Amino acid sequence: MQIVKAESKDEAALWQQFMESHSDCTNYHRWHWKEVIERSFAWPTFYLMARDGGHVGGILPLVWQHSRLFGSFLTSLPFLNGGGIVAESAEAQKSLLDEATSLAQRLGVRYLELRHRRDLGLGLHQKTSKVVPVRPVEPDSEKMWKGLHHKLRTDIRKGMKAGLVAEFGKEEFLPEFYEIFAENMRNLGTPVYSRRFFAEMLRAFPDHAHICLVRHNGTAVAGSFMTGYRDTLEAGWSSSRYKFLQLKPNVFLYWSILCLAGERGYRWFDFGRSTEGSGTHRFKQQWGTQDIRLHWDYWIREGMQLPGLNPENPRYRMAIWLWTKLPVAVTKLVGPRIVRCLP
Repeated sequence: MQIVKAESKDEAALWQQFMESHSDCTNYHRWHWKEVIERSFAWPTFYLMARDGGHVGGILPLVWQHSRLFGSFLTSLPFLNGGGIVAESAEAQKSLLDEATSLAQRLGVRYLELRHRRDLGLGLHQKTSKVVPVRPVEPDSEKMWKGLHHKLRTDIRKGMKAGLVAEFGKEEFLPEFYEIFAENMRNLGTPVYSRRFFAEMLRAFPDHAHICLVRHNGTAVAGSFMTGYRDTLEAGWSSSRYKFLQLKPNVFLYWSILCLAGERGYRWFDFGRSTEGSGTHRFKQQWGTQDIRLHWDYWIREGMQLPGLNPENPRYRMAIWLWTKLPVAVTKLVGPRIVRCLP
């Protein structure tokens, strides 16, 4: 079994063929994410492919991030909710893991992080605190409506009575979505991605990337950036404006997306990654979701500890508090330079 770094057009085509034919491949195994990450963040990528002659037996996309502030690490895939090893055989799986750990050692990274949606039994350190809430989608919106909890229906009606409307689009909605998203990230104390990241996704996936805006009297008060793959529509980045929360625009937003997903023929709606037991997780659970537990596997350099780059880490509480006090314009300028270094 030979492991190659896929780069050429022919190798990209083989990668795509494997991905499309393998049920364990997710949205984030698509080849075009390589271009999105390279163009948005300028990090090197290593798209490892296991080959036996002309046959592809497995794939593993990797991104190398390195900075003085946060250190050096390999991730599959950073910024996103998936990636990891997909292989047809135990031999291909082991070959990909061996090559990835060898690459990690050559690059001198602190750790290698592989984001899986099930336990592959790799024998590595593992974190399982993250979950992805999903729920089935019906083409009949009335059927979905009847299945909602009474409180949700009340909140949706409240938004309707207040005049909330949902609109769906693409590049034309990006400026308004980004303003809402940047403001919300500032309020949460989290550095914001660059606007280019979303523009690159729209470019790479013209038929599968969508923006939903919820408006009140013409003003955008909530928004979501979604990507679709196979039978699932995922809302990866959603935000609403605090001063309009009494109108429940976030509830109206998700209901509108559910209806769109049904109309477009999707069978599942993915609410995006959450920390189990968090307030965000509880909000998503009220929609009748079921959790997919994420298994993040780690190879760690000797003497190093499991990474703790998350808002729950006490080391970052003061920095988070200070970030919430900055003007949004400043966070849009500085945030992308910081967040590109975070997994």
